[in-house]
Amino acid sequence: MKIRRGYFDGPAGQIHFRVAGERGEPLVLLHQSPLSSTQFEAVMPGLVAAGFHALALDMPGFGMSDAAQDGATLEDYAAIVAPALGMQGWSDAYLVGHHTGAVVAAVHAAKHPSSVRKLVLNGFPVLSRAERDHFATFYFGPKTPQADGSHLITAWQNRLRSTPGWSDIGLMHRYTVEALHRGATNWKAFPLVIGADLEGVLQALRVPTLLFTNTGEDLYDSTRRTHAMRPDFFAYAELQGGSHDIIDEQPDNWVREVVRFLRG
Repeated sequence: MKIRRGYFDGPAGQIHFRVAGERGEPLVLLHQSPLSSTQFEAVMPGLVAAGFHALALDMPGFGMSDAAQDGATLEDYAAIVAPALGMQGWSDAYLVGHHTGAVVAAVHAAKHPSSVRKLVLNGFPVLSRAERDHFATFYFGPKTPQADGSHLITAWQNRLRSTPGWSDIGLMHRYTVEALHRGATNWKAFPLVIGADLEGVLQALRVPTLLFTNTGEDLYDSTRRTHAMRPDFFAYAELQGGSHDIIDEQPDNWVREVVRFLRG
């Protein structure tokens, strides 16, 4: 199956995307920090085989998309979804987001419910004080090059430490390199996520929503806590094991659970 790439004009510059499938139900995918739409390459074939037309976006300042404007808000990041739908000629779509992408997806769905058929929030950061303190120990700012190359070691060690349970060293290398590629801008959404009123966003949701996680990821407890906020409204599913790279680690299982909810 061929994954095609291209650009469309977003509110603050060009947005890069990957798309797979010529027909099928419209599906938009939003990635975690500090990665890009490459995160979904492992699952796009399965989604297409299940009957979806899958569109994965590089959010502003990530991957090959232009950076967001200075002072951008989560609403500015979410503002790329509407032109993405327009570019495809879609009036609405299923929307799936992972970690930072889940927050951006929720922000869009809360503001534009008529454009979202169903919503999947894969790993959602309603954080406890201890979790906030833990994430504060990781460096998410720009990676300033050092003559001795120590910034490369720092980035590598940060990736390993922030991925407990990792099992694929090639994947760790790939994602470290990708984080370095846009290191000046691909950290800027993270502080917005940490400081946002996410409970308010979640309470505003009116579209069918799945809280989705896996037992080995760092937002497992947080996602379960998020589900408990509205257990009569949010559906819930979890996979066993893995890390926050579950999409690459268990692509078939991931696709199965996402499709089960979207088609349920």
